Amino acid sequence: MISKRTGIGFGVGSVIIAIGIASLFLHFGVQTINVDETLDLGESTSYRISAPEHAPQTMKITGDSFDVRLESPDDGLQVPLATHKKEVTFDWVHLADGETKINIQNTGNSEINVIATFQTSTDPLFITYDIMVIISGLVIMGFSLGFSIRKPRGF
Repeated sequence: MISKRTGIGFGVGSVIIAIGIASLFLHFGVQTINVDETLDLGESTSYRISAPEHAPQTMKITGDSFDVRLESPDDGLQVPLATHKKEVTFDWVHLADGETKINIQNTGNSEINVIATFQTSTDPLFITYDIMVIISGLVIMGFSLGFSIRKPRGF
């Protein structure tokens, strides 16, 4: 016979395990990140995109005047530090696994807008977190089993 506490522990542990498994499936594969950022006068931003081979990337920057530097892995798109005016669009594909570095500095008299879609690799740290959540659910289930054990006489 299962006690009430054991049933509650099994229910809570099962829900935690289900959340961990669902999150684990979501963190496998390539993730899409959409960026829509506005930079004020003199502000700068940088992006580091870790992506697998053949991952398409796109970025559109609009504004008065801005500096852009872009470095992608291997023999991919390389844009040395250059000043651009009005609008610039970059579309590229990662030729090798690696990290793309993008630096943008607003040098004009108005705000600039950065709209981008990046395909990135999943950070292995998130998979580790998901496994920890699954283990936590198993531990809760194990402790709840202790409530259904018959206690020997004298306790």
